[in-house]
Amino acid sequence: MPHVPAPQAGTSPDEVEDGGTRLNKALSGAGVCSRRQADTLIAGGKVRVNGEVVTEMGRRVFPATDRIEVEGRLLACGEALNRHRHTYVMLNKPVQVVSTVRDPQGRTTILDILPDDLKTVRLYPVGRLDFFSEGLLLLTDDGDLTHRLTHPKWHLPKYYRVLVREDIPPAALTAMRSGMTLAEGDRVAPVEAYIIDRSEYGVELEMVLHQGINRQIRRMCRDLGLTVLRLLRIQQGPVELGNLSRGACRRLEDHEVKALRKAAGLS
Repeated sequence: MPHVPAPQAGTSPDEVEDGGTRLNKALSGAGVCSRRQADTLIAGGKVRVNGEVVTEMGRRVFPATDRIEVEGRLLACGEALNRHRHTYVMLNKPVQVVSTVRDPQGRTTILDILPDDLKTVRLYPVGRLDFFSEGLLLLTDDGDLTHRLTHPKWHLPKYYRVLVREDIPPAALTAMRSGMTLAEGDRVAPVEAYIIDRSEYGVELEMVLHQGINRQIRRMCRDLGLTVLRLLRIQQGPVELGNLSRGACRRLEDHEVKALRKAAGLS
């Protein structure tokens, strides 16, 4: 009978049976990125295992015991991957907060405003809101879901409330709804745009985007001669911001996670 090595402390039976877990699966399971993105990180020499730079795609690791670092950041892998439970959070991002977990310029990041119990979960933002935009931002350690929600094929509609200073001529609404070519040459798909309020503060629009061009709404408004005073994301796919206070966050309910994963083709 062949000799079977004794399990390392903290490893799962599956890890012992197959000699460990593929490194890209470990990164995805820890919520860093998708497996495809993990391969790019590995090939680029961005990943260390027990202090050694690893560039071999097929490298197998024991996430419960090996020290795995991505771009100098240590992964928290205290449990075997098949027992890992992902965390899903909705944040109402305020203005003047960057949608990253670190910032070279020393600005306030989304990690800075999370409660202490979430700062150690290794959450990553699903997409971004720019520095002066606010509203719904999803964070998770589920790498596969992050990849789906940021991939053009699975891009879910995003709903925004946009306050502009000027009155909006019919021609501007027509241009938004027909699709535009931005000043930089980027072609954007048609956007659903409706005027929902006029007041002393300006004109408020609801806009629904079905693609992910960087700073798309601000650039569209700029090219149409409109000045954005406030840009608030209120919904992404089936998940709504609701009455969540500015700067506050909450964990998604089970039914929200299920709906989100279904919309991303992961159910």
